Amino acid sequence: MAKDERLRKTADFAEVYRRGKARACELVVLKVLPNGLERNRYGFVTSKRVGNAVVRNRVKRLLREVTRTVPAERGWDMVFIARERAAAADYHQMAEAVRGLMRRAHVLAGEGEDKGVGKTQG
Repeated sequence: MAKDERLRKTADFAEVYRRGKARACELVVLKVLPNGLERNRYGFVTSKRVGNAVVRNRVKRLLREVTRTVPAERGWDMVFIARERAAAADYHQMAEAVRGLMRRAHVLAGEGEDKGVGKTQG
């Protein structure tokens, strides 16, 4: 993941935490916030509750790989917060969780409002 695609500053994380919309599942919490840029920026958080350093780093690597392969709409800051159960998840479980959260947050590419996602009939 390129440097310009990563959230690095504490202030950037704080802004997504404060103003971002959250979606959650049993493995991961996703917070999203429009960033006004032509690219997405990603941040990954794993607390000590997830496991020791080896486990936390594995979970972050897994999340980075999943986000690299899942197509997302441009112009979003996304913070993925791993939950305790993420430590036992494999690639396919994590990919399904991330894709579902991104779909629910309306940031999954190809599934935006032009296809009626998030709109009510009537």
